[in-house]
Amino acid sequence: LEVVIVRPPLVYGPDVKANFLKMLQLVSKGVPLPLASIRNCRSLVSVGNLADALAVCAVHPAAAGQTYLVSDGEDVSTPKLIHQAASALGVPARLLPCSVSLMRLAGKLTGKSGAVHRLTGSLTVDSSKIRQQLGWKPPFTMEEGLQETAEWFSKRQT
Repeated sequence: LEVVIVRPPLVYGPDVKANFLKMLQLVSKGVPLPLASIRNCRSLVSVGNLADALAVCAVHPAAAGQTYLVSDGEDVSTPKLIHQAASALGVPARLLPCSVSLMRLAGKLTGKSGAVHRLTGSLTVDSSKIRQQLGWKPPFTMEEGLQETAEWFSKRQT
């Protein structure tokens, strides 16, 4: 048995749960979010791109025994992600400026430091190893992945 380890960052797509689903709900309702001042950088991977990477790893002989990081290859800030999600949903993004320091303080006071850190912190991965060794290229752009996610979300709301 040959093993390949694939480590994705935040995975999104149809049937997404947790914080990503909550973000879609808030954005779709037009709730103003105090996230405009965040200057972070996050890697994400659509479920379609992750599935494609797994399929390549399952059959490519060079993958055996390797560990790969996979992403869409388009790192974004939280505000940019919200703008792109809003665009895919066909609604305006409503972002308000708020000091990140103030958000972190509020997180500490409310016991939500982890959630604030996930919103404000950076987490990027370098997927160049799987691209170089296996010739893998994400078949979907982030825009396409977010559009598919938005379509699923919109159908779910009706």
